[in-house]
Amino acid sequence: MTELIFVIDPMCSWCWGFHPIIETLREKYAKKYTYSLVVGGLRGSGQMAWDAQSKSYLKTHWDAVQSLTGQPFSPFILNKTVFDYNTHPSCKAVLSVRELWGEEQAFDYLGKIQEAFYKEGKDITQIEVLSTYIPSQKREAFLNFYHAGRTQMLLEHDFSKARSMGANSFPSVVKIDTDGHMLCLSGYRPLADLLKL
Repeated sequence: MTELIFVIDPMCSWCWGFHPIIETLREKYAKKYTYSLVVGGLRGSGQMAWDAQSKSYLKTHWDAVQSLTGQPFSPFILNKTVFDYNTHPSCKAVLSVRELWGEEQAFDYLGKIQEAFYKEGKDITQIEVLSTYIPSQKREAFLNFYHAGRTQMLLEHDFSKARSMGANSFPSVVKIDTDGHMLCLSGYRPLADLLKL
């Protein structure tokens, strides 16, 4: 089967806007494609100064995504006086779920933490918050894997894989057909445009 690889970052607003499209593809075209996730690593700790300019920049993007996609956004995070817009912990959490329990669980978990951040204003840069979206009976295994040194190496591998596939903006969809030919579609696209391509 043709494979579709979604290259995303949980704290990328366009990825949140793209979430319903991912879910529609997975639901309606389950027999046509296989699906997998690669996390991109939008920005690390300290890479965005938290000031009026950065908040205005984010709000402009969030308003644009909401206008185009209808996805809800809470202003709660933008009202915080101090915030480190570090997307790596949430990427690492998605990767941990994927490696422990597979792609299906990773997609489900991704949706939960995206909704927590954008709709509910939860701080998903914190492992204490990220772990609350893991079932209690699985939480210890999740935390052990998340904190393991090998997991950081896997995370860096995902970031490198995204770049090697040409996915330099998020979301990106990488299509690999049965002959191994690869096509990378970068950036948000409506479902109709994706299906044409």
